[in-house]
Amino acid sequence: MTTADAPASKEAVTAALLVIGGKILSGRTKDQNIGYIAEYLTAVGIDFKEVRVVGDEERAIVDALNALRPIFTTGGIGPTHGDITTDCVAKAFGVPIDTDPRALAILHESVKTTGAEMNEARLRLTRIPKGADLILNKVSGRLASGSVM
Repeated sequence: MTTADAPASKEAVTAALLVIGGKILSGRTKDQNIGYIAEYLTAVGIDFKEVRVVGDEERAIVDALNALRPIFTTGGIGPTHGDITTDCVAKAFGVPIDTDPRALAILHESVKTTGAEMNEARLRLTRIPKGADLILNKVSGRLASGSVM
């Protein structure tokens, strides 16, 4: 086979993971995402290059997001008023953040199924940076604690 007939070489696809949360750093919460994500990425042929863990501090989150692209994020997107991860992702990528109709539909279905109360805190979970992909957690039926940008 001549060079002209050979298939084009594929560029290696790489990714990094940013784990966000002071509870992870303090040991109060044990990370369960790194191993799962590493196995999955390896299985689909993505070269997993780096994992970084940062606390709930805007500058640390934004700096890590900018350093690690392309990136997966986990943690720090809970429904409490103090969760800043989603806003930091939007800031790092320079995109607006608003209620995502896909996330809202998933939340409505979850509330209907579980009987949970729809409230402002839960609605915060539907604020997604423009351009982010949602990852559905097949175990819980809800959004996973992360987005891919």
